[in-house]
Amino acid sequence: MTPQLSTATDGAVSRGSSVAASAGLGVLAAAIGYLVSYVLIVDEVRDAFGGDVADWKGVAWYFYNAHLVDIETTGSFGGFGGSSTVDFIAESSATSATLLYVVPPLVLLGMGAMLARQWNVADIGEAVTVGAPVTIGYAVVVGLGALVAESSAEGSFFGIEASGSVAPELLPAIVLGGILYPLVFATAGAVLVAVFGSR
Repeated sequence: MTPQLSTATDGAVSRGSSVAASAGLGVLAAAIGYLVSYVLIVDEVRDAFGGDVADWKGVAWYFYNAHLVDIETTGSFGGFGGSSTVDFIAESSATSATLLYVVPPLVLLGMGAMLARQWNVADIGEAVTVGAPVTIGYAVVVGLGALVAESSAEGSFFGIEASGSVAPELLPAIVLGGILYPLVFATAGAVLVAVFGSR
C-alpha cells in the first residue's frame, strides 16, 4: 500500500513548488527584459561608445536606466576626483531608447499573469503568493548584473595616475530594479488574472 501525503503536506509541497517556479521565472524575466533591450538599443550603444565599451555592458546600462536606476561615473586624476550620475535613456533622442522604459513592467506583468494561469489562481491572496516570489530570481540577476556591468580603466599621463569607472548604482539597482519592480509588476500581473479570471 502506497502512503498518501496529508492535505497539509500537499499544501506545503504546492507552496514550495510555486515559490521555486516563481523565482525561476524571475530569472527568466530578467533575461528576457535584457534581451529585448539588447535588440532595441544595441545600435545606439555601438554609436555612443564605439569600441570602448563592450556592447553587452552598454546595453546593461540602458537596461538599468529602464528600471530608473542611474549609472554612476567616477574618475580621478592625480589627487583630484569626483563622481556623477547619468541616465542614457533620458539623454537619448532615439524612440527605441524611450521604449525601454516599458520593457521591464511588461515582461514582469506577463510573467506574473503566466504564473497565475499556470497555478489556477482564484483569489488575490493566492495571486500575491504566486507573483511576489518572482522578486527572488529577479533580484539575484539584477544585483549580480550591476556588479559585472562595471567598466573601469586606469592609466598614467606624464607620470600622473588617472582612473575612471562606470557602473549602475548598486543599492538602487538592488532595491528599485531588483525588488520593487518585480514585487509591484509581477504581483500585479498575477492579481489581474485572479480578478478577471474569476468573473
